[in-house]
Amino acid sequence: MTVVRLMACLTIVLFWLAACSPAETQTEAPVPVQASSPQDLFTQRCISCHDGSVPKAAHQIEFQVIGADAIYSALTDGLMQTHVQDLSDEAVRGLALHLGGASPVKTPVARCATTAVAAARPAHQGWSLTLQGTRFVDVVGTSITRENVADLQVQWVFAYPGASRARSQPVIFGEAVLVGSQDGTVYALDLESGCAHWTFKADIEVRSAIAVNDTGEQAYFGDIKGQVYAIDPRNGELQWKTLADPHPDVTLTGSPRLFEDRLYVPLSSKEWASAADPGYECCTFRGGVVAIDAASGEIQWTAYAIPQTPEPTGEKTALGSARYHPAGAPIWNSPTIDEQRRLLYVGTGEGYTSPASDYSDAVIAFDLDTGQMMWHYQSIAGDAWNMACYIGGGTNCPEENGPDLDIGAPPMLLHLDDDRSVVIGGQKSGDVFALKPEDGSLLWRRKVGRGGFAGGVHWGMAAVGETIYAPNADTVFTGRFTGERKPGLFALNAADGEILWYAKAPEVCAEQDKPACDPGFSAAVTATPEVVFAGAFDGHLRAYGAEDGELLWDFNTHRYFDSVSGESAKGGSIEADGPVVHGKYVLVNSGYLFGDRMPGNALVAFALE
Repeated sequence: MTVVRLMACLTIVLFWLAACSPAETQTEAPVPVQASSPQDLFTQRCISCHDGSVPKAAHQIEFQVIGADAIYSALTDGLMQTHVQDLSDEAVRGLALHLGGASPVKTPVARCATTAVAAARPAHQGWSLTLQGTRFVDVVGTSITRENVADLQVQWVFAYPGASRARSQPVIFGEAVLVGSQDGTVYALDLESGCAHWTFKADIEVRSAIAVNDTGEQAYFGDIKGQVYAIDPRNGELQWKTLADPHPDVTLTGSPRLFEDRLYVPLSSKEWASAADPGYECCTFRGGVVAIDAASGEIQWTAYAIPQTPEPTGEKTALGSARYHPAGAPIWNSPTIDEQRRLLYVGTGEGYTSPASDYSDAVIAFDLDTGQMMWHYQSIAGDAWNMACYIGGGTNCPEENGPDLDIGAPPMLLHLDDDRSVVIGGQKSGDVFALKPEDGSLLWRRKVGRGGFAGGVHWGMAAVGETIYAPNADTVFTGRFTGERKPGLFALNAADGEILWYAKAPEVCAEQDKPACDPGFSAAVTATPEVVFAGAFDGHLRAYGAEDGELLWDFNTHRYFDSVSGESAKGGSIEADGPVVHGKYVLVNSGYLFGDRMPGNALVAFALE
């Protein structure tokens, strides 16, 4: 759902809430109530109409997508205020924070003496660090080795104001760090100290990494409303803004890929959440890639993952809403570039409607210049799912009901010693596989874990030469998946899929009594020739020997830090994006209140002494 539509839902539901709260009438004076916990307040006043039983009322699972700022506004400035008028502002803020996962109260950031950044070439090629998607940093790019990695110390910590999750992967731009945030602010932080040179305010949350062109004069990113921005990375001034796709639920989760004079933007959506509304006409979104002229912001072509346009099936739900098909196959990974073949590779997610599309859970190759689909390989067929299934089989749940095993990790293009090239895919099912880049045919397939709703292989793998590093989550998130769990890090041979070593994730959750804790590795990993960095759901950032999987360094970010702005920064689960390695530095986001993970708002910068 768009934020506007979700806000409308929160307002419209007032009339339903009036019926759900018979003790209240508009003619009665507010009755003082005893202080209650935010959960108790939600149970007493809200849940009966936000549990999926009332059409057009936002389901409670969507509140973390809406965010606390929007919820707080609805409770204080809209018709919803009738239901909290007897509460203190502190209680209302607490309720908004509890539901939306981000505090409306924000502390100003520490400002640098200088408000501009010198132009420079970016240290890395976007979210995946390389055009080939390998998340590899060579010896020229870092001074961190197997011998000195244990000497890493916290250099500074930045607290994202009012945030409960940190997922915009930082990008090194000269002596600055460019990063987005949950409230839509983009920061240029000083690499040495963490103070802010400048800030830019996007309309809403920025999840993507920032891509910078080679001249250092333009930077690009997207927000969760589907808008793409170009700003000047030297001072944060807006240059252009473009809506990537007209679908009302479009969102940009995957980071844009800059190559030559085009920006390639992957299209995902919030329609998986919209489907929880029993009155929603499900579903019409289809994933895709948009090619945008980097200089002007003009859209040059749009290529959809599902070639067919969704059409009404003629069937209706029990509430009379129309059904559409096919839909889904969102793309929430950053595209990988094959310069030699002029191809772009992406992975897709599940279908939203039944029967599942032939293009869901697939690796797709698009022509860089025209957007024509050249081939696709469907890794798992018959995967159709949306949030209606998660809340107990709502009216919009496809009959397949999952298993929701997206290809969320960007494909990697690897060149082998025998002059062959392979495209490597990783999936939430726990599978890693290799394809021929010429036609997408399968070369080998290896299962490294049992997989699940939050992975298996979730956000991103890395590679050094012919060695693949695949993080494995194998969470107990839903209890649907059975078999032996193997959370940790795997090394595989890219030529044949042979498992070279497996480093089991340490189990620290029980001993540290952490709620919402899990040992799995879901976040993307980053590799150097000697070290692989992996962040875990339990908040630990770990460094492993690239050759043998030996645990070399382990730091628990699930703690409170003194931030550069003077407020306390809180670390939590490490999820979604991955560590960034540059020179003597390692930077990682910590905190992810979504999907029952540990919240936080910290960007932690480590450095060698």
